[in-house]
Amino acid sequence: MSCTTILVGKNASYDGSTIIARDDDSGSGRYDPKRFVAVAPDDQPRHYRSVLSHVEIELPDNPCRYTIAPNVLNNRGILAEAGANEHNVAMSATETIAVNERVLGADPMVELRPAVGEPDSNDYQAEQPGGIGEEDIITLVLPYVTTAREGVARLGELLETYGTYESNGVIISDVDEIWYVETIGGHHWIARRVPDDCYATIPNQLGIDDFDLADAFGGQREYLCSADLREFMATHHLDRTMGTPVSSNGRHAHSAGFGTTVALPTRFNPRKAFGTATPKDHIYNTPRAWYMQRRLNPSEDWDSPAARYTPESDDIPWCRVPEDKVSLEDVDFLLSSHFEGTPYDPYGTTGTAESRHRYRPIGVNRTGHMVAIQVRPYVPAANRTVMWVSFGSGPFTAAAPFYANVNDTPAYLRDTTPEVSTGNLYWTNRLIAVVADAHWYETNRFIEGYAEGVRAFGHRLIERTDERLARSDAESTDTNAWPLDGGHGDEKDVQGVADVLEAANDEMADYLREHTTKLLNDVLYTSSNLMHNSFAMSDRWAE
Repeated sequence: MSCTTILVGKNASYDGSTIIARDDDSGSGRYDPKRFVAVAPDDQPRHYRSVLSHVEIELPDNPCRYTIAPNVLNNRGILAEAGANEHNVAMSATETIAVNERVLGADPMVELRPAVGEPDSNDYQAEQPGGIGEEDIITLVLPYVTTAREGVARLGELLETYGTYESNGVIISDVDEIWYVETIGGHHWIARRVPDDCYATIPNQLGIDDFDLADAFGGQREYLCSADLREFMATHHLDRTMGTPVSSNGRHAHSAGFGTTVALPTRFNPRKAFGTATPKDHIYNTPRAWYMQRRLNPSEDWDSPAARYTPESDDIPWCRVPEDKVSLEDVDFLLSSHFEGTPYDPYGTTGTAESRHRYRPIGVNRTGHMVAIQVRPYVPAANRTVMWVSFGSGPFTAAAPFYANVNDTPAYLRDTTPEVSTGNLYWTNRLIAVVADAHWYETNRFIEGYAEGVRAFGHRLIERTDERLARSDAESTDTNAWPLDGGHGDEKDVQGVADVLEAANDEMADYLREHTTKLLNDVLYTSSNLMHNSFAMSDRWAE
């Protein structure tokens, strides 16, 4: 499995924004080049066919513009991974999760079944398409929704209609709300709204640990789910909540299908009902949640024998209130972290050789990108959403901000090549990571300086661009000239705003090109001097 997610509610973030962020990590032994592109409505397909599952879906004829960070290669489909649309709805998809065997037995995955035999033969069986998956989700949802709740509803309808062939967590946000959706088997799903004053951590496990069925089937303020979830759980005995059994005619009330009344508790723990808790989880998944929460709630005891949570705890909360408001720097650090300050840091000097490689770090070698999407309430709609993007392994790079509401993206991020090249950000960052990894202590000062510079320049650029747009809006006498309130002026005026945002994005890309190239030079020079076959006559007489 791959990917790590952190979600930050608007009252838990440093500036009142909703922030959704995820590392997109390739599977073991695979490295997927990434790019950053804008998709125009005319480029959105009207008839969609999945590369992996062959499912075919007719799409609405009214898509909106959106910006995504997909794979370069199309061998496994679009894989949009992270994006935001012109209505300031953001998505990140997907966080790979797992459900248990009871769920899989009750609602199997919808997998592609190839055709059997020849079309004209008596025993011919036609191909049966699979369901939707990570390849498809953003492309099928993001261009058609104006709020996060609409996104959840559309995704739920697609899951119930076509099913899915894999277990996934999907994040959908807008300026007010963050929703996290988890697929349950082939056709079922649950969704929980991240509390405004909380952050949530998801490390490749089914994470939601509390679900209010009364709200999901009532006011739907904080919880949503597939329409038959109660019956599905009762029929297949999926609830594990302890308490006084409700019986009917001598039978346990959960025994649906035997002439009894379905009865479930008002609240239950989906992680226990649907999820997994295996020794592999304790190596690969739970330590990442432990570390993220350790950093955001540092006053809690995380290390003593009496600590409530350890790296291998199965009950680490899905969400909690941070001790301080969470910044984008916190998010960037956490999603590139490798257990700094603990015996588990692979670059550390404490612990043992075994402990330093005991757990899977968050910032791994096969990260394709990290995208943190910030939807800001204090600026007009046109420049509200900023996508903080980094390519490659997190410990060796930094996230830079780009406005999402644009018609085109900078070539340095857009035109990533399938093969290695220093002409684009993705491959340059990959090269830096590979060279610097072997000489962590000698090169880390260059990387830290680079990261600090990227983020500082990015913050200044965003503030400067916001101020320019606000000043232009205030000076304009035409109410349609700068449609910054979410309305649509004439095409020329809308393009004027896009031009400003695209110019800012180009400026950020130019900064990255200059300073990433310099970082590569510094890392390469330092590492070259440390090669095992280095030799100079002066070395023999060095004291």
